[in-house]
Amino acid sequence: MTSQTLLYVVVVSIAWLLFWPLRNFRLRQGLMLFISYLLYASWGLRFLGLLVFSSLLNYALGAYVRRQPTAARLWVGVLLNIAFLGTFKYLPAILPLLPSTSLNTVFAGIVLPVGISFWTFQALSYLFDVYREEELQPSMLEFLLYMAFWPTVLSGPVCRLSSMLPQFRESPKPSGEDVRSGLDRICMGLVMTALGQALASGLQLGQGLDHAFDQISSGWTALDVWCLAIGYGFELFFNFAGYSHIVIGAARLFGLRLDENFARPYLATSPSEFWARWHMSLSFWIRDYLFLPLVMLRREKWWRSVALVLSMIVFGLWHKGSVLFACWGLYQGVLLVLHRKIQEMQRRKALPFPEWLTGPFSWLLTFGAICLGWILFRANSGSQALAMLRAVVTPGEYMSRMLPAGLYYLVFACVFGYFGVMAVDLLRRKYFEAVAVPMEVRFALYSAAVYVGVLHMAQTQAFIYFQF
Repeated sequence: MTSQTLLYVVVVSIAWLLFWPLRNFRLRQGLMLFISYLLYASWGLRFLGLLVFSSLLNYALGAYVRRQPTAARLWVGVLLNIAFLGTFKYLPAILPLLPSTSLNTVFAGIVLPVGISFWTFQALSYLFDVYREEELQPSMLEFLLYMAFWPTVLSGPVCRLSSMLPQFRESPKPSGEDVRSGLDRICMGLVMTALGQALASGLQLGQGLDHAFDQISSGWTALDVWCLAIGYGFELFFNFAGYSHIVIGAARLFGLRLDENFARPYLATSPSEFWARWHMSLSFWIRDYLFLPLVMLRREKWWRSVALVLSMIVFGLWHKGSVLFACWGLYQGVLLVLHRKIQEMQRRKALPFPEWLTGPFSWLLTFGAICLGWILFRANSGSQALAMLRAVVTPGEYMSRMLPAGLYYLVFACVFGYFGVMAVDLLRRKYFEAVAVPMEVRFALYSAAVYVGVLHMAQTQAFIYFQF
């Protein structure tokens, strides 16, 4: 992992120096595509071949749908992409459940290409937009770059061609603001991913979240389960939001602006607000290309709730084809439906409680419900998940703990440290927005973030979301 990180740093630095002197946007596109393919090939030449194949296939499918935008032609493209994704992501999990045949041997060596879920969803969004007759006329070079763009190809954010294509065709001049903002985001991301790794591994051997989930089979108390649920929720957040910061910052260095992927989700006061803030590029993809089309199929109010639950189940299965992830999606869908029902009740009859009371209570209820759902997301088996959830609803299990105190302290420090930073940032934005950070302070912060990031890269094996 460390050598691959070094490769990215060296190649991207050279690309940045070569990029800005080029004034022709097509030359810039060619350089970025070459760099994207070079970096992606470091994960495996077979993976690069699959990415190129999918890109060329979807470029041809886009032209096929554009000539005659019918539902039948769109479904051809959708089914081909689902079959392509399913072969690598879901077939290896299904084969052991089927009778042994020669196909088991043929497909036994299937390895999941890094980022296939993300760039397949980008291809699907392109086909849907072409079907809706949006004005998208990418050249082959532009579409290949869209599919392989090096900051996003591994783990998102899931981009849309409508936002990327105009930027690919611009030739902006280098901007000091782009560099400062890009470096700020990269350094913020390095610190956050390091915190995520610290939660996973622990400050001492055997005191991290991974050990608690993987090595301890039973005996958790309710306090232990809450510690693991909240801790894992922040491990996911620090890892993926941190990665998103790095990606957004890296693209900004080249004058490209990616959509935000996280917007302080743990400050949400409802499940709907949480999913409008968490992994926004994928949440909005599910909303625009799955939920809304499903809703249009029927007019009954009950169908809207069914469509919402089905969409969240697909959201769960997108991460991994397993019963637990389907249950996690079902759980999140039920939370969203319950929130809608409560909103309908409130519109009919306002609750007799002041806002200063309902706001914190809504936040606490949302935070607890979302964190509890992470048990289904992380548990190694259904029996483990049931045992942990059973402990939460057993009053007697709140009287003791089994996990080491060091893990409690670490989770407590990360959670309260995060909310403390949010509070300080809110005050800064409100009262000190115009105050410039001295260059010496900014350089010191950059140096500290890079140092922490290097230590993190030396310890971790792979970014957590590569498994999805």
